[in-house]
Amino acid sequence: MAQKKKTRFGAWVIVGVILLGLVGFGAGGLSGNIRNIGTVGEKDVTVAAYQRALNEQIRGLSAQFGQQISFQQAQNFGIDQMALNQVVLLRTLDNEASQLGISVGDERVFEQLRAIPSFQGAGGFNRETYRMALQQSGQSAAEFEAGLREETARTLLQGAVVSGIPAPDAYADALVQYISENRSITWAVVSADDLTSPVPGATAAAQQEYYDANPAEFRLPESRDITYVWLTPNMILDDMVVPDEAVERLYEERIAEFVQPERRLVERLVYLDAARAEEAMARVNAGEASFEDLVAERGLSITDVDLGDVSQEELRSAGEAVFAAEAGDVVGPFNSSLGPALFRMNAVLAAQEETLEDAAPLLRDELAAEAARQYINDNADTIIDLLAGGATMEDLAERTDMRLGTINWTPENTDDIAAYDAFRREAEAVAEGQFPEIFDLADGGIFALRLDGIVPPTLQPLDDVRDAVSASWQAQARQEAVIAKAEEIAADILPLTGFDTVGLEPLVEENLTRRSFIEGTPPAFNDQIFAMSVGEVRVIDAEDRALIVRLDDIAAPDLSDPSVVAQRDAVAENARAGISQDIFDAYATSVRQRTETSLNQQTINAVNAQFQ
Repeated sequence: MAQKKKTRFGAWVIVGVILLGLVGFGAGGLSGNIRNIGTVGEKDVTVAAYQRALNEQIRGLSAQFGQQISFQQAQNFGIDQMALNQVVLLRTLDNEASQLGISVGDERVFEQLRAIPSFQGAGGFNRETYRMALQQSGQSAAEFEAGLREETARTLLQGAVVSGIPAPDAYADALVQYISENRSITWAVVSADDLTSPVPGATAAAQQEYYDANPAEFRLPESRDITYVWLTPNMILDDMVVPDEAVERLYEERIAEFVQPERRLVERLVYLDAARAEEAMARVNAGEASFEDLVAERGLSITDVDLGDVSQEELRSAGEAVFAAEAGDVVGPFNSSLGPALFRMNAVLAAQEETLEDAAPLLRDELAAEAARQYINDNADTIIDLLAGGATMEDLAERTDMRLGTINWTPENTDDIAAYDAFRREAEAVAEGQFPEIFDLADGGIFALRLDGIVPPTLQPLDDVRDAVSASWQAQARQEAVIAKAEEIAADILPLTGFDTVGLEPLVEENLTRRSFIEGTPPAFNDQIFAMSVGEVRVIDAEDRALIVRLDDIAAPDLSDPSVVAQRDAVAENARAGISQDIFDAYATSVRQRTETSLNQQTINAVNAQFQ
């Protein structure tokens, strides 16, 4: 049930704070003395490691669904257990590597540090940037570098387990032979236009027979009789009073949107120092190089140096020269935020101004819509209280601004309120006798609903669907006649028979593989032609027509063809990688089973509670 205003949006704020701020959880969550959730062998499983894994899993699930997922929702998917298994497995492997004496030296760790982009400065690895990044994440240098050391040791362990696994050449050869084998065919279309006599209409007996044989075609789906009330911003938009002062204030706040100065389409090429920039400008002035040449020399593309449309103010010291230039001119060098740069001006965008008078209708509508949404939100508490007091849908329509409606709802119904995803979701889930709730609509509206009854799937009487039955019977009869005609023609086609000699327009397709697609053919077309023998002629049903197909040739793939070789190598490598992963998974499972693990469930629960 929807909550009162005070808490309607609170849960999302809390989730946001957790996801953004819990990166420092290990230092500030729970209490200052609890840093581990357990041990695996001789290795501690830290609170911070579990929290990071949990965060990553929630972010991944949120990205998958395209919206922020709450911790409670994540738990329903078992995300907390997945995160726990992940950190336990990693520490199991760390413990195993330690037991085997696998480790790396400081030089290797520093090499990895220098390769991490987040720690880079203008001249490469920057210790101050490194220190600040660790400070923000709540980690010490010792902790981070120990983690890198253990991660590298895990990689070495995995490499030792799976190294030497050969590529399954026989499997790759067989699969590529199967995938890349070619077929050449001749085919033609037979349609209703090729029939020599029209298909008669359906008799009453034929209609009855078709109706009895195909009841699903004429059965109405299950439907739900629903009574609902709803209120959307558009319903009360005209009742919202928007003062002129509010419109003027919004116009001034968004003045940059309505009043835009002249702008220029500009490209900027930055150099390391002024001398190089001046040398490049001299080459342009002497006609020795174009701007495109300079960009290419830097290993860049025009897209890389494109600034888009900019104002004179945004260009800073280069603004006056750029705005004085003609289209295509290169000017500079001028100092920019990234260093000395050359600028090319490509086009002039004229100043634009939309007056308050012109913008007022749009701004007034925006303010009215916002006021309507706020009005609905402000009144949600009253409606929730009425429902809690036993009010029906009819009572809400009488005592509030909500409007009453009924619908015989099916999943195919998308009219009016059924156009909203939220309504369709709740209409499908609501049960008879269920206590009514207020639900939100995407446009800021609200609704409540009541299930009055469920109408089971119902076969419509023949008299009500007689026209549809007749049309379906005739389509079936026509297709059967087309298939019969095609079979008749196909009987006269031999391996060397020209299709044109039997009145067909032949289409020739060569070098077809199992992954080829021919427009105008049914989904199972490839399966059928790859099941045929050379010289065989087959009639294939294509829904409203028939295809006559003759298999002319079967050819093995050219194993020396570079594309086939590349495909074969990719298949072999994918198979080898899959086998390697399976072997390592089995090894990791074995190690975990023989490694003592001790977890503190109370601490884990406390960590989870921080997300709620």
